Amino acid sequence: MSIFAFFRKKKPIPQPWAKYYTQEERNIKIPNVSLYDQVVASYQKYPKNKAIVYMGHTITYREFVKLIDKASASFYSLGIKKGDIVTICMPNLPEALICFYALNKLGAIANMLHPLSAEEEIKQSLVSTNSKLLVMVDMFYDKIENIIDDTPVEKVIFVCPADSLNLFLRIGYRVKQHGKYKKYPKKENFMNLKKFYRLGKKVKNLPRKKYGRNTPAVILHSGGTSGTPKNVVIQNRAFILEARQEKIQMKRLKAGDCCLAIMPNFHGFGLSVLMHTPLSLGCYTILVPQFNAKKFDTLFKKTRPTCVLGVPTLYEALIHCHNEKNLDLSFLKYVVSGGDILPKSLEDEINAYFKKHNSTAVVTQGYGLSEALAAVTLACDDINKSGSVGIPLAGNYIKIIDPSTQKTMPYGEVGEIVINSKALMMGYLNNENETNAALQVHKDGHVWLHTGDLGYMDTDGFIFYKGRQKRMIITSGYNVYPTHVEEVIESHPAVLQCTVIGIPHPYKQEVGKAFIVLKEGYHGLFVKSDIKNYCKKNLAKYMIPYEFVFRKQLPKTKLGKVDFQKLKSDIGEDDDDE
Repeated sequence: MSIFAFFRKKKPIPQPWAKYYTQEERNIKIPNVSLYDQVVASYQKYPKNKAIVYMGHTITYREFVKLIDKASASFYSLGIKKGDIVTICMPNLPEALICFYALNKLGAIANMLHPLSAEEEIKQSLVSTNSKLLVMVDMFYDKIENIIDDTPVEKVIFVCPADSLNLFLRIGYRVKQHGKYKKYPKKENFMNLKKFYRLGKKVKNLPRKKYGRNTPAVILHSGGTSGTPKNVVIQNRAFILEARQEKIQMKRLKAGDCCLAIMPNFHGFGLSVLMHTPLSLGCYTILVPQFNAKKFDTLFKKTRPTCVLGVPTLYEALIHCHNEKNLDLSFLKYVVSGGDILPKSLEDEINAYFKKHNSTAVVTQGYGLSEALAAVTLACDDINKSGSVGIPLAGNYIKIIDPSTQKTMPYGEVGEIVINSKALMMGYLNNENETNAALQVHKDGHVWLHTGDLGYMDTDGFIFYKGRQKRMIITSGYNVYPTHVEEVIESHPAVLQCTVIGIPHPYKQEVGKAFIVLKEGYHGLFVKSDIKNYCKKNLAKYMIPYEFVFRKQLPKTKLGKVDFQKLKSDIGEDDDDE
């Protein structure tokens, strides 16, 4: 991006949605504070309020900030300072958030990594981010056993999922899990949480420096518009802005309310909207480390959340749950669906389910992506149109453009969704070319994030999402990038060529299907299981194709490219193990 772009005279951006906001809301300000500062502010206002609920255990704001400060001192004792990167590889445990804010207090950056990532993916992430430390759940030690010495990681801190529970529950957990997972050995560079916390006691005077909104806070992971995995660098400002935007949009949300954190901490939506936003507003977050779709109604009954946000498949699971009789959902205020298209038929079923169970809430939709910290648009309360993903959050701007000319499309016509916001990523870590492809300065003088997503805007400013220009597959709410899966399969010695497409699935919405051309001398009947095992080693479970079929050749377009549409139309025809 040219430096001269920032000195161009910026033209006003049309805002047909502006009538839904006050002038003050449209000119939303971002205070020069950090995420840690926001949590401390909530603690000062509501010290005895709940901050986190985990497996029935409550952590108040006073206790939460005390644990954050304790962990911060321990990180400092290990040499962590401003700009250092530490990888957090955990499900939704309290320790994941404690470490996240502890690093933020030091001006360090948290690299949030999926705990189900394959060992090669973990290695690649640790190396590409130059992570100094790794904080991970102990049950997955086997994933780093063979790769940790080939990374820049100096020490590994192992967390047990029961560390935040009382003694009785911790003992019960360890008895139940005994023998199920390989234990990590006693090594100088390995430590448990107890030893990690002891390190902080040696720090008598932790330097307290102020880090503001422009300090990098987190690295999320995305395929962007090209489909190849990239490290998205997000500043504090994005989280702070999004918390304020959500408060403006969700006017009935107040201190003491709670959000059900089904979406994970390594997902921008989960980390920002379901965890940081409630913690910055004096609400609390209910951490769900492992979601059981078959017991969703029981989870509702136990936790009684004010706000729940998830992907369409979660709500589809809910309406088919029959564990609880006379389930009362009157406590629900906001129910939001995102991550994929919500069919009208499913929307009607969900709303009928809520009405049947005494709730006045209706499911609405939102839209976003990691490069803009997940939430960009939202529909809720009376600002809603069925089928839309809502209007841009206060301070966000959207255009629908012709991707080939960058000209703005007329209202009602489909084009590429592009975004202007103060919550946009700084860029992709060490990837200037991809950053410049995603963040472009248009003739109006503004920087726009090109999403690769398709949609249209109506005359009231409501956005209607129509699908993906890119080939990304969304399976049960997780993003799968076909080019990454193809690269892994094509690295198998028997594979000449591979193409992965998304196919419909009754529950997961989409799953991957791999079309494989083998090298001469190999036969699918004999290598299919070997390729599947190869995928299990090198890909996260949710990325592994659901089906593997073998072809002598793949259909091509006139330009010589693989014809994806032809593959989709031929699903089920001539699928064999040639």
